[in-house]
Amino acid sequence: MDNSQKASYHAGEAKGQAQEKTNTMMDKAGNAAQSAKESMQTAGQTIQQKAAGAADAIKNATGMNK
Repeated sequence: MDNSQKASYHAGEAKGQAQEKTNTMMDKAGNAAQSAKESMQTAGQTIQQKAAGAADAIKNATGMNK
């Protein structure tokens, strides 16, 4: 194998490693985004439940819940 072939081989090897690193980073970013989405959904549900509870408490306190 001459120097040109070795250089070409190493370039291809480096390209493959770079692609694998890119894929790994994209997977990590996707997982982080999914986790953030789930956290926000949970937070939104909690806020909605607390708001409904507060509305019911106000209705009970003012006699509007009868």
